[in-house]
Amino acid sequence: MFSTRAEQATGLSGAQLFVLQQLAEAPARSLNELAVRTRTHQSSVSTVVTRLVSRGLVSGRRAAADNRRLLLQLTPAGRALLAKAPETAQSRIIAALEKMPERRRLAQVAALESLVEALGVAGAAPTLLLEPDADFRWKRDRK
Repeated sequence: MFSTRAEQATGLSGAQLFVLQQLAEAPARSLNELAVRTRTHQSSVSTVVTRLVSRGLVSGRRAAADNRRLLLQLTPAGRALLAKAPETAQSRIIAALEKMPERRRLAQVAALESLVEALGVAGAAPTLLLEPDADFRWKRDRK
């Protein structure tokens, strides 16, 4: 529901919108920092950022103090799009988890770790929630 609403309102996936929201709070000093803020893997957030840069919604420029670092921030177009965007599922999930007592959060973590292990994907890099990958799109399009 949230991802569909976001896509209809903005033309972005829920994951792309979530990254924009994180950058609206503060620019990121690196992809690794943004990965921590989005609670995912650097390679996953890199894919999303690449899409946002190509659409002109995010800009990346080299940091003056360290040319190896890329400062990521919203462009004016990214801010304008975000102003009309609905809340993301990711934001709601994070807020709900943060409200839980620690012991309940730890129980959720244990349950999810068991599920990931049972699914056989324990070693896979996490992707951003609600960011379809090429394999997912192929399966969806064949139905």
